[in-house]
Amino acid sequence: MNGAYVYALTAALNPTLLAATTVMLLLDHPKRLLLGYLVGALTTSITLGLVIVLATDGSSSTAQNTLSPSMDLTLGGILLVIAYLIRPSRRPKETGRWAERRRRRAEAKQEKGPPKWQRTLSKGTARTTFVVGALLTLPGASYLIGLHRIADSNPSTLEAVISVVLFNLIMLALLELPLIGFIFAPEWTPRAVHRFKEWFNRNSRRLAFRLALAIGVLLIVRGLIYIL
Repeated sequence: MNGAYVYALTAALNPTLLAATTVMLLLDHPKRLLLGYLVGALTTSITLGLVIVLATDGSSSTAQNTLSPSMDLTLGGILLVIAYLIRPSRRPKETGRWAERRRRRAEAKQEKGPPKWQRTLSKGTARTTFVVGALLTLPGASYLIGLHRIADSNPSTLEAVISVVLFNLIMLALLELPLIGFIFAPEWTPRAVHRFKEWFNRNSRRLAFRLALAIGVLLIVRGLIYIL
C-alpha cells in the first residue's frame, strides 16, 4: 500500500497512549479497562479511516499523481526542519531568565497535577475508558498520510476495509500488546510497561529525531523520483 504501514508505526509512537496504558495497568481490573479503551479507540479511528479512504475514488488518479510529488516534497521538508530543531546535539541555553522561566513552568505543571483525561481514567470503569479512548484517538499527521497512501492504491471496498483495520491495529500496538501480555502474564506485564515508559522518556527526543530525518529523506527522494 505504497508504504502506508510505515506511517502506522510512526503513529503508534504516541506518548498519550503510552501514558494511558500505564495508568490503566496500575488500576483495578486492568484487562477490562484496556479493552474498553481499545474498543473506543478502534471505533473512532476505523470509522474516520474508512470515511476518508472510501470517499476517495480512483477517478482522479491524474490529479493524485500530480499532487503526490508536491505533497511528498512538502511533508519531507517539514520533517527535515523538525529533525533539525529537535536534533539531540542541540543544547538550548538555559541560563538567566530562561532557566528561571523553565523552572517556574515545571513547578506549575507539578502543582497542576495530572491532566483531566488521566484523572478520568483513574476512576476505573470500562465505560469511561471507552469514551476516553474514542475522544483521544483523533487522526494525526502520520495517520492522515498513511490513509492517503492507502487511497492512492485505489483499493476495492474489501481491500480498503482490510487495510484500514490493519493500519489501526498496528497504530494501537502500544495498547494491544500490554492487553495480550496482561492476559497471559499478569504479573510481568505492568513491570515491563513501566520499564518501557522509562526508556521511552529517556530516548524520545533521539527517536523522534531519527524517525523525522529518515521519513523526511524518504519522502523527498520519492517526490524527486516522481518528478524526474
